[in-house]
Amino acid sequence: MALLDWIVPDHDLRLEGEGVRLRPHRTSDYLQWSSLRARSRAFLQPWEPTWPTDDLSRAAYRRRLAAYAQDIERGLAYPFLVFRHGDGAMVGGITLSNVRRGVAQMGSIGYWVGEPFARRGHTLGAVRCVTDFCFRQLGLHRVEAACIPANIASRGVLLKAGFEQEGVARAYLRIDGAWCDHLLFALLSPTAANQALPA
Repeated sequence: MALLDWIVPDHDLRLEGEGVRLRPHRTSDYLQWSSLRARSRAFLQPWEPTWPTDDLSRAAYRRRLAAYAQDIERGLAYPFLVFRHGDGAMVGGITLSNVRRGVAQMGSIGYWVGEPFARRGHTLGAVRCVTDFCFRQLGLHRVEAACIPANIASRGVLLKAGFEQEGVARAYLRIDGAWCDHLLFALLSPTAANQALPA
């Protein structure tokens, strides 16, 4: 355990948003995280990839944290847990992934919320917080997101956060055991959105 804590450092990155506080996962979050995910399994599974059989085990959580730590160190992804202001309850998670530099300067976001905390504005606050982080701190040009057409709640979150729907990708991701079409959304940095193309 001590060796694992050394291999998987607790990152100090913290973000503050509308009613929420975000930070990377810690080893000490396991019980709260696994409990919330377990209680929300039926609520979450229609919108997520099929869960491995050991997904909520402590060993799987440790592997997850090791992968997260590597991604953060390499600047490839930034996974956060989302906590409610006031009482500090864990309400869900959000990840900026597939960060591409060079000529792209973009990344993709995905998120989940525990069933007891759904439709209370926590996910919207987290999405706005992470997009601000993308543009102000990481200097990205574009943030992308996708959701299954039937996921009305997720579509609403993205539209309220300022994303625009750009199209449909057929059989885009394997969700709950099946290849599913997804609506594609994007948000440009305020600076990029105001720049005119050269004549």
